[in-house]
Amino acid sequence: MQAKAAPPPRQRGGFLASEPLLLAGLIVLTLYFARDLLAPLAFALVLNFLLSPAVAVLERRRLSRAIAVVIVILVFFSGLGVTGWVVTRQIVHVAELLPDYRENIQTKLDTVHTPIGGAVGNAMTALDEMTRQLSSHNTTIAPPEPESADSAARRRRLRPTAPEVTQPDRTATPQQPIPVQVVQPPVSVGRYLQEIFGPILRPLAACGIVMIFTIYMLMNREDLRNRLLLLAGMGRLSLMTQALRDAADRISTYLVWQFITNVLFGLLFGIGLSLIGVPDATLWGALAAILRYIPYVGTAVAGLLPVIFSVAIFPHWHQVLEIIALYSALEIATANFFEPWLYGSRTGISALALLASAIFWSLLWGWAGLVLATPLTVCLIVLGRHIPQLRFLHVLLGEEAELAPEAKFYERLLAMDQNEAHSIADRFLTKRPLIDFYDSVMLPALGFVEQDRHRGAFDETRGNYLLLSATELVAELSEFKSEASCPDPEPATPESEQPRAPIICIPAGDQADELTAMVLAQVLEQRCHNTLLLPTESVTPDILERLGQDPRTILCISALPPFVFTQTRTLCQRIREQLPHNRILICMWQSTQSPEVMRERFGSAHPDRVVTTLAAAIAQIERWQQSAAASMEERAYQPTGPLTAE
Repeated sequence: MQAKAAPPPRQRGGFLASEPLLLAGLIVLTLYFARDLLAPLAFALVLNFLLSPAVAVLERRRLSRAIAVVIVILVFFSGLGVTGWVVTRQIVHVAELLPDYRENIQTKLDTVHTPIGGAVGNAMTALDEMTRQLSSHNTTIAPPEPESADSAARRRRLRPTAPEVTQPDRTATPQQPIPVQVVQPPVSVGRYLQEIFGPILRPLAACGIVMIFTIYMLMNREDLRNRLLLLAGMGRLSLMTQALRDAADRISTYLVWQFITNVLFGLLFGIGLSLIGVPDATLWGALAAILRYIPYVGTAVAGLLPVIFSVAIFPHWHQVLEIIALYSALEIATANFFEPWLYGSRTGISALALLASAIFWSLLWGWAGLVLATPLTVCLIVLGRHIPQLRFLHVLLGEEAELAPEAKFYERLLAMDQNEAHSIADRFLTKRPLIDFYDSVMLPALGFVEQDRHRGAFDETRGNYLLLSATELVAELSEFKSEASCPDPEPATPESEQPRAPIICIPAGDQADELTAMVLAQVLEQRCHNTLLLPTESVTPDILERLGQDPRTILCISALPPFVFTQTRTLCQRIREQLPHNRILICMWQSTQSPEVMRERFGSAHPDRVVTTLAAAIAQIERWQQSAAASMEERAYQPTGPLTAE
């Protein structure tokens, strides 16, 4: 009886997990068709991040949660209402003033001398037409002037040709014309109210939904947090807690500083306009502060509106140029200095990602998506930072997209760009010492070479080229003078008569191990150690016998993982059998295992120490040197016989 075949393993996450494009498409469609609900919810979430610190401050004043939320909501929405009322009043006032400047606009059109079909001419004509329409509402309707003969003839030519009608006989009884009256159908009260209040009911309903969501989130912060943690699972409790804290800190800091920055920008812009002499400067300053919440589009509109208004009201052009210079100076200073300094680095969004997110969210949700683009993108970046499955969001949207120095160095070697690879080394060495460059850049890059070589990512020729390029750079760095370089030679003293213990650097196997042994020998020589680089094939019984004549000799075996442990243990065992009293240091560069665990794996080879970094190797060798010097000094001063009195 044949055994039943085991069912195929079920994929975790279901069908959608194996189809990421389909999953992304479903998410985008959901965001689009559910925008009437999701957009107010997103606004409420952003307001929750903005108002939560104020509620927390009031709670620390020993106010209850409900009272604190009511106070914050009333103050915030009252401020919005007052600001909207003031801005609306001033917009109406500006609209009433524009018709008085028709002659000024016509003068500007005459001075520009632009053709009728040009872009500037069309813009100025449109502005003139707008003021003419506005003026038509403020002037009384005059009786129609008598029509001239030419106008009547032109009107008759343009009128459609009617069929010829025979003239009635003058002797016939004249018929009176039948009066025609157009009667409008009666309008119901519901339709009348809908036409009046329809345009404002939808925004008011959206504002009401946002207010309800905001109040609920502020009142039940802990409940929402607990639900999110339960959805994530107990196994990810720490991860989700850190993600929520990071998102709250980043978005709250961004919103608070953006509010302060926009208010200061509008205040300075309004003061500057009042000094120039622009009427209703408060309106333009408030609009600049409000419109700056809309990325790109709002910034352009905030600067364009007062410029258009100044073209209409001022008889000369120098006021217009002053307004353009004022807004440009404020915008350049804010966008390039104050915003990056205050909150730019805290959001972690790259400039390209901010532009792409603004376009994406505006296509989905319109102007609401444009306003919410930055906070929503910050949330996505935080998710990508803390959730491994969404790390691509942090890579695509975050500003920390630069390769690590070791990866960049290795990538330049792969591209056969030796000049740029050397430039990376030079820039690194201007700030940090040589030993840090080897530990942080060179040795990890060589580890990448070994891993790719063993995986078959490139052929032997490319691998040899990479190692030769790195060897050339190490040879050039032999002349580099670090802080630990040998000082100038001084006259010999009795304490310095004994030389340091010799150090033998031996590679474990291939060309990469030889290069790492060369790096170790170079750093030791720069620190005034008596160093010898010995090839692997030179480790013969005769050479080992000579090295064993000095029990202080330290032997360092240099190995670069992976797949080098067996060779290293065999070489160490050969050396230990012939030199049982000498110190042996195993250098397993960039290994992820614990040095003590690796030392136990060597078994009967019995190395004295195992290290994984160049700094640890240098520190261990210098400790052995100090202990050897101390023991020799102790033997030198030990008396050899009884003291006799003179």
